[in-house]
Amino acid sequence: MSDFPYARAGQVIGLLGGSFDPAHSGHVHITKAALQRFGLDRVWWLVSPANPLKRHGPAPLHDRLQAARAMMQHPRVTVTGIEDRLGTRYTAQTIAALRARYVGARFVWLMGADNLAQFHRWQDWEDIMAQVPVGVIARPGDRISARMSKAARIYRGARLQGRASELLGRSDAPKWCFVNLPMTAASSSAIRARGEWTGNGNGA
Repeated sequence: MSDFPYARAGQVIGLLGGSFDPAHSGHVHITKAALQRFGLDRVWWLVSPANPLKRHGPAPLHDRLQAARAMMQHPRVTVTGIEDRLGTRYTAQTIAALRARYVGARFVWLMGADNLAQFHRWQDWEDIMAQVPVGVIARPGDRISARMSKAARIYRGARLQGRASELLGRSDAPKWCFVNLPMTAASSSAIRARGEWTGNGNGA
């Protein structure tokens, strides 16, 4: 498994989590945009371990890490299996563990607008909002549902306007920002459906 990435105090690090089964150009597109739009120094991809509760999980972690590193080659982006090393299962737990390990670093949770639309269903989602700023990048068809989501309504007063998005990384939680971005149509499920991913899992 990958070693823990390096971070120094004061750095602003975006966290992009997911199964990456497999990683694709859309993930790369979101990452590069987040670096620019949210005032981030670095982005870490958190390639999640398999969920033991799911009967059909993703491809083996090693395979997904290897494919993700081949796809995402950027000097300010690190692809990690850090959740497997930490032994955390939920995002809130992962963020708490990273903040304890990297004292002085600033973290920003990154997600697509589709995730914001159902964010209130995540385990301890309000704890995530309380711990770190959240950067939301719009995907096709998800803009309206995301802006009308429960999380968006509850935290309406903590929203940073898109024109000030570069301030997000230095903002104190709770704070979130929603930016519109022309997105690619790439998706992991479509890649698997076309038989283009050789990993032996079939997870989401």
